[in-house]
Amino acid sequence: MTTHVPERAPRRPLRQVAELFDSGAVTGALARIAHELLERNADVADVLLVGIHTRGVPLAHRLRQLVAERSGVELPVGTLDVTLHRDDQRAGPPLSSSRATEIPAPLVGRTVVLVDDVMSTGRTIRAAIDTLLELGRPERVQVAVLVDRGHRELPIRPDYVGKNVPTSREERIQVELVEVDGIDRVVLQRGESDG
Repeated sequence: MTTHVPERAPRRPLRQVAELFDSGAVTGALARIAHELLERNADVADVLLVGIHTRGVPLAHRLRQLVAERSGVELPVGTLDVTLHRDDQRAGPPLSSSRATEIPAPLVGRTVVLVDDVMSTGRTIRAAIDTLLELGRPERVQVAVLVDRGHRELPIRPDYVGKNVPTSREERIQVELVEVDGIDRVVLQRGESDG
């Protein structure tokens, strides 16, 4: 059976229309997530943070530091490349990636917190769960995102959200982090011809 994956329409150039978070707001949102993570996980030593490439990785490392400051527990941090499990890529040759998946501790008996910058359709998280389950079976999986912009296509929701930012389908949320982009901020972008 052949599955047809519809091609997406080409994206129009985007322009920045608003800065939603500055550096202080990014830091504050991560502090709230760290606090909630500690509240919901009584045995925090069993938690494994796993950042989804690209910007989920530095966010996971920042959460590790914030949790350590509050609890004294240094959580292990892994990285996950979900490229090969994406179901919403354009048809064409198989995807490949040079980004590493590294899980520094056994998954059995652990709570894995998948960390990403923006959640929208839920397809990245679905791909992350598929990738994770190929590597082992955690006790539970939780999701932490800096921004939830809505537009869910799958019944997946984050457990920890820095901020909910309702957007239209034509708008995009761009998270920029010092470790990747040289600045901490979150911006709203819109297509060039949108008003």
